[in-house]
Amino acid sequence: MIYSAAGALLAAVVAVTAWHRSRGVRGYYDGTIYAMDARTHRRYCAISVAFAAYFAVAYALQWTAAGIVALAAYATIAVFYAASFLRGASDDVE
Repeated sequence: MIYSAAGALLAAVVAVTAWHRSRGVRGYYDGTIYAMDARTHRRYCAISVAFAAYFAVAYALQWTAAGIVALAAYATIAVFYAASFLRGASDDVE
């Protein structure tokens, strides 16, 4: 059940972040490098809300294995979204 609670919290944080980013100014890496627009951020928000709802149901019904599997799948999505704000490898060879 702890996996479902952690998944719900993670999904809620990503959903709020994605909604906030969809209404704000595009950043350099997400906007220019990865070409993420407001619609892309809203999609991540919708996916995160769907996962948060699933985690809430899994927690309420005590689906332990389903919470673990869903958290593994959602963690991949969350990492891809978070990586869109990070600076990539530098082209400069030192």
